Amino acid sequence: MADGAAVQFDDVWKKFRQGERHDSLRDLGPALIARLTRRRDPQALRDQEFWALREVSFEVKAGEALGIIGPNGAGKSTTLKLLTKIIRPTRGRFAVHGRVGALIEIAAGFHPDLTGRENVFLQGAIMGMRRDEIPRKLDEIVEFAGVGAFLDTPVKRYSSGMNARLGFAVAAHLQPDVLIIDEVLSVGDMAFQQRCVERMQHFKRQGVAIVFVSHNLQAVESLCDNALFLHREPRAYGPTSEVLQTYLRASMEAGGSSANEEVQILGAQLLDAAGEPAKAAVPGDLLTLEVRVHVRKPLPDLYVGLMCLRSTDLLVVYDGHFHDPEIGLSRVSEGHVVKLSCTFRAHLTRGHYHLACQVIHGPTQRILSRLAPAAMLVVEETRTYAGVVDLDVTVDRKDEGPLAPTLVPADGQVVRG
Repeated sequence: MADGAAVQFDDVWKKFRQGERHDSLRDLGPALIARLTRRRDPQALRDQEFWALREVSFEVKAGEALGIIGPNGAGKSTTLKLLTKIIRPTRGRFAVHGRVGALIEIAAGFHPDLTGRENVFLQGAIMGMRRDEIPRKLDEIVEFAGVGAFLDTPVKRYSSGMNARLGFAVAAHLQPDVLIIDEVLSVGDMAFQQRCVERMQHFKRQGVAIVFVSHNLQAVESLCDNALFLHREPRAYGPTSEVLQTYLRASMEAGGSSANEEVQILGAQLLDAAGEPAKAAVPGDLLTLEVRVHVRKPLPDLYVGLMCLRSTDLLVVYDGHFHDPEIGLSRVSEGHVVKLSCTFRAHLTRGHYHLACQVIHGPTQRILSRLAPAAMLVVEETRTYAGVVDLDVTVDRKDEGPLAPTLVPADGQVVRG
């Protein structure tokens, strides 16, 4: 265990075996004999076995947060189940020191027939809370979860969001040394998600080590010091912003900047209105993406494509093309490097976004060079709860005074006095 590390994975491997069926004794007999006589090698894969994790190593120190990202089936949940000792590794070792608070499944540990109140006591006991600790924190837990009106209702009547809120609320009041969380921000409204983020930030300041699995890249970038891009084995591990770039590049199957004999995109950077590197913005900020292009061999009718995507689900929120008459890329001298400045306003709602750019040959529609992501951007604001585009809505209030009393005359017609 490294000095100061609260969580450590050291060359961890985990394999599983897909289910197999034998429809008759004729099939079962040879299978059993083969299994008994086969030479056992713990590192070899046998019938229908597969590696869920291979060569995974990382550490998290007190007061740090590690974000684990990757596609579905990448081994993220397997990693958390190892950390919480639900399963054991096939090879390698890991260690978790101190009191652990874990929320790795919605309503994990809840009994459906027990009420919310009863499950708080049950879950608290499972997580290691002392007998006198749970009653003292009950009101805070219920208020945080926002389920007070349903506290004495069986949790099988709860929605998935209510279950998750209550489960996180218990873990959030555990005062753990290590907090392990899986996708708690995928449920609940924005107000609850914000409370979760604020509580996790509070834990970090108190010296808690956090392992956080999420598809919410904005939350990962804002909370985590380091990140692990996992796809059965580590694809990238290090500072969060660098790992997110690698993950987005892989998600778009771009492999970074492509190159050929004619044109190559050398790189790009995102700048704010003052010309400084920009990583965050608020809706309406003026931004410029500077793209450097090496024209190795001029071609006619070259145009540039610019895309903006929401990183969480790769939703395309902008896709524009700038043709040769606008930028004159085909008129650049052979071997020269040009800088293209794409200026725009970030009329986007809160979230994590990334930009991609490409150079296309018009007559053949060949993509000559592509860079994805060209830049990443976190949009921060407190107004919206959902959506993509910022409509720049303003709200005005005018006091019209009390409502006039309603008079009902004998003929039944309503008259306002």
